[in-house]
Amino acid sequence: MEPVEYPIDGELDLHQFRPQEVKDLVPDYLELCRNKGIYKVRVIHGKGMGTLRETVHHLLARMACVEKFRLAGERSGSWGATWVWLKDKG
Repeated sequence: MEPVEYPIDGELDLHQFRPQEVKDLVPDYLELCRNKGIYKVRVIHGKGMGTLRETVHHLLARMACVEKFRLAGERSGSWGATWVWLKDKG
């Protein structure tokens, strides 16, 4: 299967990926955002049972490039998405 190019625009929708891809995908995507000067990223993990959200939050908590993160507000996905603030590369 051919790799699909995914836009690096500050919004990562995990619905399009298999759960086993998330552990590598999230750090890689966030690093690509930093390389493009994007320091606020919305990760859409969905509401569901919360397993994917927990996985994402666990990853974010361990990443040195993450300044902070929190669940999105009512207008940007509520508990189905997480805002991530990245540290500036400078």
